[in-house]
Amino acid sequence: MSTPDSNTSVSAAALEDIEGYLARHERKELVRFALVGSVDDGKSTLIGRLLHDTHGVYEDQLAAVKKASRGRGEEEIDFSLFTDGLKAEREQGITIDVAYRYFSTERRKFIIADTPGHEQYTRNMATGASTADIAIILLDARLGVLPQSRRHAAIASLLGIRQLLVAVNKMDLVDYAEASFLSLQEAFRPFLGRLAFDGVTFIPVSAKRGDNVVHRSERTPWYAGETMLGCLDTLPVRRASAEVDAPLRFPVQTVIRPHLDYRGFAGWVARGVARAGAEVMVLPSGRRTKIAGVDSFEGSLTHAPAPLSPTLRLADEVDASRGEMIVDADRPATAATDVDATLVWLSERAFDPARKLVCKHTSRWVPARVAEIVGKLSLESLELEPTQGIVLNDIVSARVHLSRAIFCDRYEDCRATGAFVLVDALDNATVAAGMITGAREVAQRRTEGRPTPIERADRLGHRAGVFWLAGDLHGVERALFDRGIAAVALARAASTPAVVQAVIEAGLVALVVDVDDAGFAVLRDAARGRPALDLRSAPGDAATHIATAVALPETVSGGGGI
Repeated sequence: MSTPDSNTSVSAAALEDIEGYLARHERKELVRFALVGSVDDGKSTLIGRLLHDTHGVYEDQLAAVKKASRGRGEEEIDFSLFTDGLKAEREQGITIDVAYRYFSTERRKFIIADTPGHEQYTRNMATGASTADIAIILLDARLGVLPQSRRHAAIASLLGIRQLLVAVNKMDLVDYAEASFLSLQEAFRPFLGRLAFDGVTFIPVSAKRGDNVVHRSERTPWYAGETMLGCLDTLPVRRASAEVDAPLRFPVQTVIRPHLDYRGFAGWVARGVARAGAEVMVLPSGRRTKIAGVDSFEGSLTHAPAPLSPTLRLADEVDASRGEMIVDADRPATAATDVDATLVWLSERAFDPARKLVCKHTSRWVPARVAEIVGKLSLESLELEPTQGIVLNDIVSARVHLSRAIFCDRYEDCRATGAFVLVDALDNATVAAGMITGAREVAQRRTEGRPTPIERADRLGHRAGVFWLAGDLHGVERALFDRGIAAVALARAASTPAVVQAVIEAGLVALVVDVDDAGFAVLRDAARGRPALDLRSAPGDAATHIATAVALPETVSGGGGI
């Protein structure tokens, strides 16, 4: 018979066990991995099998999946239902959105991203894989290497994933033939060898039967390697941003000032370690100071490594706001208005150079434009091929110009400060994801006096000019406005050399209609070398002709094209 004292001791022991378990779980290494590959290769089924066999499924979830499987006329569990949660996914038997699931082993805790295989949803795959440490790419043992398999492998490599597991799935449908496994390995390995993976491991599996997923299979006696779970538990994970000797990168999210005696800068440590007493620099001002304190919800810290989100107090009254960055004073980030980048085009609308774009980089938003398309990545040869445009799922090398500087590193050095997205300024749609491969320092600019023509064109994204039109000036003015071009329709009385020159000096486009040949010749002289064209009889759309004429042919910070 138990006594109150014994019940108390049992409760205390149970509490100690729970706290001990939670402490051990907290100390486990967190690893993120993404499952990628072509459609119907069995990614969701593999994740469901992995969760089921590692006891990562709750009883009510298991009961619900068993019921749903029976409702679909299946005698066995459909493991894909553990992750395909959307109604459309279950109806079509495909993955559309990215699904995240969690499980742990004695050594590591894992976050799984189940990504879609359809070409239409490649952008969702890129989103799910962007934070992964390991990628698992599935191949159907019957179908082999498909174009989407190569595309996903290339994107995973570009996203900085350095460990790849190739799971040759559905081995049960080829009678676990070693020849099928080896032929796929020989077909895919040369392609993967040209990518930037540190390690590639091939594993024969059957997600439906559970072979070599968590437990070694007796059906593949010819395979002597690790199971998939064994590889996940032991593969080395390299994170450049978490290296203790890496330079500090701290994008500022907001300023916290609850009272006159406290002023802190909240953000996250994207790279390196924020240490109290360390000398830092605030970009873009270039002001140097020291970190006076590192604060968190639990209290003051001596240091905060990546990826923590502390609040930094600085020793001096230095101005900083959202979008600016606190960096290592001796190893600052590159302040760049021009970056070389690999772009993955995510929009169903093809690239249109006339549409205004905005770059979202860390906590900073700046107007941007694709200044040059260097080439498109071939999924067969992995070489850059000439291309005139960019469409959905294209992977291109490009040069991106920004109207204001961003503070960046190469993507291979730091994912957080080397990545950005391009957003359409009109409808807020994310059109591209970018990985920075190189950056150029901001050109020296004047800090006093009137803005120069270069600075005006840099800010507005186009050159100034004057154009002689026939017909509705205001309709053309609206069409240019929708393209992001600042134009002014001038009535006859305002179409004087002085007014036109003032409009052009302000960096704007002047539109005139009621002038004669002699009058336009005077206006052309007032333009001082900027575009001055008679478009009265030009074929096609006048707004398109004007947009082409005032487009910046090359990066304006270098002084060209103005």
